[in-house]
Amino acid sequence: MSSSQFQAANEQRRRLHHEADVVVVGAGIFGCAIAFALAKQGRSVLLLERSLKEPDRIVGELLQPGGVSALEKLGLAHTLEGIDAIPVHGYEVIYYGKEVEIPYPSNAGVTGRVGSNEYTNEKGGRPEGRAFHHGRFITQLRKACASQPNITIVETEVVDTITSTHNPQVLGVKSRTTDPSTGEKKDDCYFGQLTVIADGYASRFRKQYIGKQPIVKSKFYALELIDCPLPAPYHGTVILGDASPVLLYQIGTHETRALIDIPENLPSASVANGGVRGHIRNVILPSLPLQVQPCFEAAIQDGKIPRSMPNSFLPPTTQMEKGVVVLGDAMNMRHPLTGGGMTVAFNDVVLLAEMLAPEKIPDLGDTKAIQKVMKEFHWKRKGLSSIINILAMALYSLFAANDRQLKALQKGCFQYFQRGGNCVDGPVGLLAGIIRQPFVLFYHFFAVAFLSIWIVMQETMGSLLGFWKFPLAVEESVLVFWKACVVIFPFIFSEMRA
Repeated sequence: MSSSQFQAANEQRRRLHHEADVVVVGAGIFGCAIAFALAKQGRSVLLLERSLKEPDRIVGELLQPGGVSALEKLGLAHTLEGIDAIPVHGYEVIYYGKEVEIPYPSNAGVTGRVGSNEYTNEKGGRPEGRAFHHGRFITQLRKACASQPNITIVETEVVDTITSTHNPQVLGVKSRTTDPSTGEKKDDCYFGQLTVIADGYASRFRKQYIGKQPIVKSKFYALELIDCPLPAPYHGTVILGDASPVLLYQIGTHETRALIDIPENLPSASVANGGVRGHIRNVILPSLPLQVQPCFEAAIQDGKIPRSMPNSFLPPTTQMEKGVVVLGDAMNMRHPLTGGGMTVAFNDVVLLAEMLAPEKIPDLGDTKAIQKVMKEFHWKRKGLSSIINILAMALYSLFAANDRQLKALQKGCFQYFQRGGNCVDGPVGLLAGIIRQPFVLFYHFFAVAFLSIWIVMQETMGSLLGFWKFPLAVEESVLVFWKACVVIFPFIFSEMRA
């Protein structure tokens, strides 16, 4: 049988009998990427999605350079074209009105300091990220999947998995598909040797197969600013002050996304103070750069509460079920402050596709082999995922500082960035998914902690004449160091668990 005949037979098998090598649940970031990667290897793939309309969501709008690199490795770099994607060259941090630019490091600079890394930019110069409308990018990914002869995309709502009666092994999924002639939903089934569940942050299967539930302490409320002059064009802007952080990044020629972090039970966002809109108008608006304020104020004139998304933390879990794996945001999430979610997802796909290659795993129905691969995958992915997970959560703790010690660490972090050189290249290289050495994160975090302690000592004692305040300075320094440990070690420990 020729290759074209084999593909045609598999297509018929998928269309008529609903059978494939792999069933992927969710045609989002992870689902599309893993479906495309496995199909390129010759696997037959069914890609199931509840709605194939272009999504209109405020998540997944910034792709770090490490994610762009992974997209290139997958053969999906073209999905960034034709969607009015904006280059991202780094970050601008504004701390109580003071600004510091933290550009992505040049490849040569990063390599010289931390050894070899997996990111290369063949064009030379500094690496770039991309920012865009999430829905447009998803549409491009789905088009790429639709062009693959080994993929069949089906619009159907997956409601449950199908488990063998002979042993606890997942054989596929149950779904409900709308009959276009009647508009009624009918029960359906799809079968595969391996079922990949990638149904996002609100996964309906997480409780069944993971057990862990996301921790949510705040929400991002989103505005779309039109023709907004940013303090540093082509840079993500982080605004720090008395309120929780605000993010600004351009997602189109005329559109800029503003994300306002609002913790739970925030007094300034209470009903008595006008709720979320009251907080945004009374607290956030005055704290923004002057050139941003007119566009921001225009965006809140409609009187509506802005759309929101939960800022979730979900530590990763080893996948040991038979016939099914849960991946993407359904398995692991971190605070979106650093925009690392898609970078983790695409790099996970690169790694997993390599580990599931036909020459290594000829039969995806070999559950023991799949379980072994998933156990190895859990630990191998941590070279990147643990860095982005820990960094996102630790930085959020500092940037949303709500006590004296966290404020001291926040100030120390900003002054660390002001020093430039490796004090910028190291942290932003980690954030960008370029540096993949967890020790580098540990080093820079505690360098910030010790700088914060030095600042506390200076401010507490004032001068040599204030030497009598030395015991007080030591006490406060110990508290700052303890707070730094309290911030980072729980997230380190969460990455060390299976």
